Order: sequence, then C-alpha cells, then structure tokens
Amino acid sequence: MRIGVLALQGAFIEHEHMLAQIGVNSFEIRKQDDIGNSFDGLIIPGGESTVQGKLMNELGLLEPIRKMILSGLPVFGTCAGLLLLAKNIENDTHSYIASMDITAVRNAYGRQLGSFHTTACFNGIGDVPMTFIRAPFISSVSGNTEILAEVGGKIVAARQDNQLVTAFHPELNEDVRIHEYFCEMCRNYTVC
Repeated sequence: MRIGVLALQGAFIEHEHMLAQIGVNSFEIRKQDDIGNSFDGLIIPGGESTVQGKLMNELGLLEPIRKMILSGLPVFGTCAGLLLLAKNIENDTHSYIASMDITAVRNAYGRQLGSFHTTACFNGIGDVPMTFIRAPFISSVSGNTEILAEVGGKIVAARQDNQLVTAFHPELNEDVRIHEYFCEMCRNYTVC
C-alpha cells in the first residue's frame, strides 16, 4: 500500500511518521507530476486551509485531486483538510475541493489559546486521544455521511463513502488506530 500526503503546508511529516509506524509507505505530493504516481489513498493534513487551497489551485493540483476523490480515491482530511473537503463552510465564502456533504465552521473553538486535548469515543474504534488546534467542527452532515465522533455536542469526525475527516489531529498523538482505520478504507480501492 502507498499513501500520498499533501505536503504544501501543515502537519504532513507527522502523518508520514504515523504511516511508517504501521508499516505503510507514503510519499509527498507537492506538484502535479506527483499525482501521476500510483497510490492507494491521500491524506490532506492540518495547517492553514486558505493557504493550502490557494497553493493547490496555483500548482494545478485542486481539480485533478477533486476528480480523483470523486472517482473513489480514499482521502483523509484532518483539521484544515476537513475544511478543504467540506462542500460548505459557514464562516468562509471560499470552497476548495468541496467533495464531502458536510458544513463546517472554521476556527470554531477560537484562536490558538482555544486549543485543547481530550479523549472521546470514535465509532468503530473506541476512545481515542484528540488534539484540537484552532480546530473547526462540523455543524451538519447530509446524504449518506456518517457521524463518527462528537465532543461537547459538536461533530468532530465523519465519513462519507471514500472520505474520512477529523476536526482534530490524530497524527499528534501516539495512537495509530485512526490511521489504521483509513488504511483499511484504502485496501478496498483499486490503484489509480
């Protein structure tokens, strides 16, 4: 198995380390040529969604990645990655990849000082550590989107077919189970 990690900005190295811990090969996606390689899934890391969205557009990555996801490529978006995949963002006029039937709220817990760590139940896995840094949350889901985790009555993880999102950063903890969950999703995908 080989997972591409969008490496334009944000916590991409941490995702690569998590994948290595579970014996999964990864490579960095920085330019259009990188998505011509064969791979089984894509991780879009946390960071700055506006910066990542702008860079994806400028580098000619946005449309090809959108098409790959809509064609079934498994994708895992954390924090900013969640915002890039959301069809709607309540407090932002931009949309980016816009492939997932969710509405998100940017910086929902406030600025950096509103960052926090907790443990909560993730459907199908159990209690997992969750680190929130200037995190969004999902205000609503539609279609066949499944809610996987909530914290304080707010949706913080969801799945729609081949798309998985978390408002928190599982790559900043020692627990590899959410990355294993994503890799299990990828096992059912035909190499692109």
